[in-house]
Amino acid sequence: MSELSGLYAIWEREIKIFLREKSRIVSSVVSPVLWLFIFGAGMGASFSVKDFSYQAFIFPGVIVMTTLFSSIFYGAYVVWDKKLDFLKEVLVSPVSRTTIFFGKVMGGVTDAVIQAGILLLFAPVFGIAFSLSMILAFGFLILMVMSLVSIGLIIGSVMESPEGFGLITSFVNFPLFFLSGALFPIDNLPGWMSVLIRLNPVTYGVDAIRGLIMGVSTFGLFVDFFVLIGFAAIMISIGTYAFSKIKM
Repeated sequence: MSELSGLYAIWEREIKIFLREKSRIVSSVVSPVLWLFIFGAGMGASFSVKDFSYQAFIFPGVIVMTTLFSSIFYGAYVVWDKKLDFLKEVLVSPVSRTTIFFGKVMGGVTDAVIQAGILLLFAPVFGIAFSLSMILAFGFLILMVMSLVSIGLIIGSVMESPEGFGLITSFVNFPLFFLSGALFPIDNLPGWMSVLIRLNPVTYGVDAIRGLIMGVSTFGLFVDFFVLIGFAAIMISIGTYAFSKIKM
């Protein structure tokens, strides 16, 4: 089996698993829509952000929230593959561990892009018009998701139980989300919070997607791009190393 064939086979398996789990697809759409309708409407009744309704302002942040949680949780499949001994069969196949890692990253990215695409269909409901810049937004989303899927796979590669995986990822997910500016403007924040938000790579994903969809950006697309591509390079490098050290 060639490396390319192995890469495709792993990617195809991950996509088939995702598409067969109808409940997962439904929940990945229903939960963020409820956030927008209930949380967005409740907070929006008190204030708006610049020239946008609060629901419109958090729309890009909710897209990031959905892909963030699903991407990092994606590493749980590695834990289950270990328990079912499927990962052992994959690791002894004539395919490099780097290829296995990238196949899983591609699967996780595809899952996240499908979820984000479904959510974008709701954009007009919240006063956001469709535009060609949304296509470019997917490019930034893919960069960010590659990093997040890698984080999930790194955690999954060293964990032995789903319970332990869930505990660790909860400590990763929530700080990345709440300190990303997804739910509030990042201007005029306390100094300590401003520093943490600027150190959070997910902040730049939110900023890029908000800038492309709504025309509101704090850092600019060039800064967002270089931060995200640097973050992706670091996480992918660590992920390939972690997979090379997985014990069967």
